Amino acid sequence: MSHDTAKTAVTPPTHTAPPAKFSHGVRKGNILQVAGQVGFLPAVEGRAPTPAGPDLRSQVLQTLANVSSVLEAGGASWEDAVMVRVYLTDTGHFAEFNELYDEYFAALAGPPAARTTVYVGLPAGLLVEIDALAVLG
Repeated sequence: MSHDTAKTAVTPPTHTAPPAKFSHGVRKGNILQVAGQVGFLPAVEGRAPTPAGPDLRSQVLQTLANVSSVLEAGGASWEDAVMVRVYLTDTGHFAEFNELYDEYFAALAGPPAARTTVYVGLPAGLLVEIDALAVLG
């Protein structure tokens, strides 16, 4: 097994340290895994994480922006994403989420990433979590 490709943590300036021992993103070689992101507004020193919203649109757009900032900090973009996982708290949000998702990715040049959507419980006030896997180069 080769050890010449270091694993590096990726943390954009908009993000606070994770609440447990994990990284917002991890890059190893040309692979970048973005941890599940939620709709927190960009970090402000001395202030607890604050979710966008409370509406689905605000949270989805902020969550996608947060995933995007990790991708960019790791040297990638949505064009490099091969897999996106979406975690919704309410099955009733699926149609609206798809509209927002399609609108967000309307300008994507290449094929869209594969996607899985599952339904989960999230901390109070959070409606969506999204992660992504990107392959660069």
